[in-house]
Amino acid sequence: MEVGRRPLWKLGIAGWLILTLVTAKGYAADVSTLSPAIPVPISQDGVQRVTVILDSYFYSPNHLVVESGREVELTLISITMITPHNFIMKDSAGSLSVEQDVGAGKTVVARFVPTQTGLFPFFCDKRLWPMPSHRDKGMEGLLEVK
Repeated sequence: MEVGRRPLWKLGIAGWLILTLVTAKGYAADVSTLSPAIPVPISQDGVQRVTVILDSYFYSPNHLVVESGREVELTLISITMITPHNFIMKDSAGSLSVEQDVGAGKTVVARFVPTQTGLFPFFCDKRLWPMPSHRDKGMEGLLEVK
């Protein structure tokens, strides 16, 4: 990731903190913040694989499209230095449930098979009391199952 023409890792701690504080204020928790839909490719072994970046109050990409009945493998990479995140996706009907903690600076793989078509929101529910949750700050997305 780059800021202007300068790689993010060259900003130093002070620059990183300023960037985090400035960008975190710009995210609102509504569907208008969704990125364009990203169709997840199917690999030769039939698994739909995608990497999702977890940063200060957002996922990138945050709008994924997958096929029903095929395994999905999400590689969740947290690029935050201090703040832990998670990935929660629960269907009220119980057909889809994914809950995965991702510590600061960690990478975790989540696997699941969506069996129902539809739209499934995902979000981070972490929070530091008495602050708003990460979801309230815009850390949410949408899985579209076709």
